[in-house]
Amino acid sequence: MAKNYISYLHFVLFFIFFTLISSKASAQCAGDDNVNELICDIANPIYQSVNLFSLLGGSPVPGGTWTDDNNLRGLDTATGILNAQVIRAGGTYQYTYTAPVTSGCTDNKAVVTITIGAYAGVGSQATVCNDEGTFNLFTAFDSKVMGPHTNGRFTYITGEPVENPIKIGNLKTKTTFRFVYTVPAVLACSPDDKSTNLEVTVLIAPKEGKATDLILCGTTDLAGYTDLDLNDQLDGEDSGGTWTGIGITSLTDHNINLQELFDTNGPGEYAYTYKVLAIPDNNICPDKEATVKITLEKRLDFTGSKIEVSKDICESEIATATYSAKITQGPDGIPNGTYDATFSVVGPGVSGFENVRGNFVNGEFNFPIRSSYFKQVGQYTITVTRIVSTSSKGKCVNIFSPFSTILTIYPLPLLTNATLTSLPICQNDAATIQVTAPQLLDGTYRITYNINGDNLALGETAQMQSVGGKATFTIPGNLSTRSGLSVINIYSITNITNPSPQCTNIANVAGNLNINPLPNALTVIAKVNDYCLNAPVTVAVSGLGTLTNASISYVLSDSNTSAVQTIAKAVANGKLDFVIPAELLLNTGTTKITLLNLTNTVTNCDVDLINVTDDFIINPIPSAPIVADQKFCKVDEAVIANLEPKGSQYKWYNSATATKPLAIDYVLKTEDYFVRETSPQGCTSEPAKISVVINDTPAPEMTEAADFCGLANPKISDLSNKTNVSSTVSWYDAVDGNLLSSTTLLVHNAIYYGYDLNAVTGCLSENYKEVKVSLQDCEVAQYEFFVPDGFSPNGDGVNDSFVIKDIEFLYPNYTLEIYNRYGNGMYKGDNSKPAWDGKNYEKSGIAGGVAPNGVYFYVLHFNKDNKPPQQGRLYLNR
Repeated sequence: MAKNYISYLHFVLFFIFFTLISSKASAQCAGDDNVNELICDIANPIYQSVNLFSLLGGSPVPGGTWTDDNNLRGLDTATGILNAQVIRAGGTYQYTYTAPVTSGCTDNKAVVTITIGAYAGVGSQATVCNDEGTFNLFTAFDSKVMGPHTNGRFTYITGEPVENPIKIGNLKTKTTFRFVYTVPAVLACSPDDKSTNLEVTVLIAPKEGKATDLILCGTTDLAGYTDLDLNDQLDGEDSGGTWTGIGITSLTDHNINLQELFDTNGPGEYAYTYKVLAIPDNNICPDKEATVKITLEKRLDFTGSKIEVSKDICESEIATATYSAKITQGPDGIPNGTYDATFSVVGPGVSGFENVRGNFVNGEFNFPIRSSYFKQVGQYTITVTRIVSTSSKGKCVNIFSPFSTILTIYPLPLLTNATLTSLPICQNDAATIQVTAPQLLDGTYRITYNINGDNLALGETAQMQSVGGKATFTIPGNLSTRSGLSVINIYSITNITNPSPQCTNIANVAGNLNINPLPNALTVIAKVNDYCLNAPVTVAVSGLGTLTNASISYVLSDSNTSAVQTIAKAVANGKLDFVIPAELLLNTGTTKITLLNLTNTVTNCDVDLINVTDDFIINPIPSAPIVADQKFCKVDEAVIANLEPKGSQYKWYNSATATKPLAIDYVLKTEDYFVRETSPQGCTSEPAKISVVINDTPAPEMTEAADFCGLANPKISDLSNKTNVSSTVSWYDAVDGNLLSSTTLLVHNAIYYGYDLNAVTGCLSENYKEVKVSLQDCEVAQYEFFVPDGFSPNGDGVNDSFVIKDIEFLYPNYTLEIYNRYGNGMYKGDNSKPAWDGKNYEKSGIAGGVAPNGVYFYVLHFNKDNKPPQQGRLYLNR
């Protein structure tokens, strides 16, 4: 609560204070007029920025504006800053301040008064050149300080008045003047006038003289100007100057050869400058120059110049056409520049002339021609009668002869009462259309036409030459792709006899064109089979559609070649065939026939055939096979398939004229056979004859029994020795089995098959001898017999069994019994079980137990020749 009260108190006090202040400001818001402010030392730099607002009395409100009551310079009306040095005279001046509108004052203006003392400036010495003509004495003051007030007066040092600026142009020698400048006093600052002294020295400038220019015709007038003295072209100049310009070669040179100048540089304006230097101690006056201009004109030669007018038009363009002309220089070039030309126009219903001004640019002068000259069909002659350069001084007489061109307005072409006729054509053939047009002038024309009917084409164009009212044009074959009736209508014609213009007129001329159909090339097929050499070759052509008569052209290529051949035949059911002449097929190999063209011989419409080809082969006749007489063994049971040469291409016959070949399994006999070779292509050779002989050999016979003693290791050779053909017999282990070598050991009770081999024919006997061999036919007395007395069945591979060697051959029916020392049987053996391995086979059957080391007893029954049994003992040691 206390805090709110204090805030309220502050607000009330502030309101009372602001109200009092505002009331006082409203009464004196512009401030009070000042007491006169004296500025007696105006040259002081501080007076370049005088703050008028600070000179007001009272409490002026800032933000107002200032007014210069004297309409002088130097016041910034927004800021009240005054540059007093800008005021150019001493005196008293007033400035009014107006307070801002927002101040609410009724008296819102106050005046500041200042008084500026007289100021005569600071005099100095000046040096000028008399060629300036006059001199402003105010420019002779010291420029480093403020300039003088301008309300003073100038006098000579003697007091004689001086008119400023002073005149110095007529001075002939260097002259020095002394002046006094005095400004009236401003009493508030000083009762005395203010003055300062000036000194002005005038220097004399050099004289360049007055130049006289020269104008000549360079082509004809320079014979007397081969040594022109340029000094003669000046008047009133100082001597001792120098010339510069084309042809001046030194500082003292003042002569030029104008003929040489023209020949080298051509026509133009040539400037030569004469320069006179100021005297050495005169650094104020500039050097002086005078320029002599020498103009050398060229005589213009318009020989060979020509004019072109753009452009020829058609009758229909008369109302809207505009025209322009171009003049082109001849061999002698025409300089660029502005020229006046005069030309005339003469033609149907018109004759007049006209002047034009234009520019020659790079040898061309272009200008317009009024269209009012050209209002009718016909030819107009435009003739140039004069050309003059506007810059010419008239010193040269140009070479000029009038030259002309012709502008033509062409009539429109007419096809009134014209007719179109044509002969029938074939599909895709170009058609020649005859145009009869009595009103069509001779010339070359382009027509535009439409095709309607069975063919449709719009906006097609063609060209035709009209002579005596008759012309022809060609319709290309691609516009006649359909057979039937086409209606040709010409609706536009353009005269193209001239490159330009090509006048066009509308037309409406129609005629009919009949188009016969082409044979259908897409369905044509040619088929040729392969043939043997010299056989007639037939070509079958199909796909000929509804044709009734046709001709076909073809060529052969590859192994046999030919020129184009043509045949003509009737067509039946879309087919025809023909035989290729034999003289065209003299070579074997692949030949290609290509059908090139098919013609309907009724309408003569033809079509080229694309890719209608067939490859066929002319196969060679094989040579008669090379053969030799052949022999076979009867045992081999040879058949036709065994004859040489072999192969499915060979066929065998039993006579030279037989046509049915023998079967391949036909069993050969001793007789003659004939073979023909048939190529893979089916071509058959002449027959070749061979004679066949079948040889046979009888089977071998045994001369004695096939009994042997195995102890003698009998061989196959021993068996052969018991036959009647021991040197040629061959033994096999089976019928159709393995051939056994002569060193093969014989096997007891084995059966062997013997064949005899004829040494002459090399044939085995067809029949064989079957023999069973025995190896037990041994004489005991001839062989040593031994019963071993011990063995060691320990599995070391040495003497592991009790075996009586060779007993199976000597005593094949033997038996063997073995007992232990107690008389118990241990083993019984015979030819089928000859070896005891040391086991007890008698105690409890086979493998009943292992016999221990020790002495055992045997009983050997020989069972041969009544020989008594043999007993003995043997020792078993493991």
